[in-house]
Amino acid sequence: MKNDLLIIAGPCAVESREQIMRIAKKLKGLGIEYLRAGAFKPRTNPDSFQGLGELGIIYLLEAKKETGLKIVTEIMSVEQLDKYGEYIDIIQIGARNMYNYELLKALGKINKPILLKRAFSATYKEWISACEYIKKAGNDKVILCERGIRSFDDSTRNVLDIQAIPYIKKNTQLPIIVDPSHASGHRYMVESDSLAAVAAGCDGLIIEVHDRPEEALSDKEQAIDIEDLRKILYKVGKIKELISS
Repeated sequence: MKNDLLIIAGPCAVESREQIMRIAKKLKGLGIEYLRAGAFKPRTNPDSFQGLGELGIIYLLEAKKETGLKIVTEIMSVEQLDKYGEYIDIIQIGARNMYNYELLKALGKINKPILLKRAFSATYKEWISACEYIKKAGNDKVILCERGIRSFDDSTRNVLDIQAIPYIKKNTQLPIIVDPSHASGHRYMVESDSLAAVAAGCDGLIIEVHDRPEEALSDKEQAIDIEDLRKILYKVGKIKELISS
């Protein structure tokens, strides 16, 4: 936590034991409490890196044991939830699975926080309805994540919908965090989007961080390095203090 902000950081994917352990230790040094990294990577291009699968989960658990960081990673199916759900501290549901109602209902039967990302073109009501599938099945530990929506302009990966923050705050009792990395797809925009999101009242950020961004096996264009994260944490802390005073 940073000034009562939930900060989740880490690489797009678990690439190796050495990589995730190295990054986890550096994040620990910044006071980060939640490590994010994908073991299973749903990719639009079937030739893209798909993650290490179960081996990625094992490496994440080793990093957790070594550093004490809690882990956040994506689950894509009921089968994966049954097999790995108990080991994950916050279960991430990606944009592609926001409409996977059988998975959402299964998530409602467990006692774990769920990070529910907004689908590419989902309306606020559709997003909230997806959340209700989880809640009605018995789990009210849902965190909504705005990760950008599709636009007619392909200059950026997506467009950060900053208005989602006040809308969710007014119309639900749920926390909302922002993913500036997937919203923009460009590392030079991550700081600006993070500052804007905190100023708008979000409850946290989930940021792609790699200590060697140019070597990342997936989404390297949007990954920031450790020093960039340090600067962002300082600035968002100042903004949080200002809007809370």
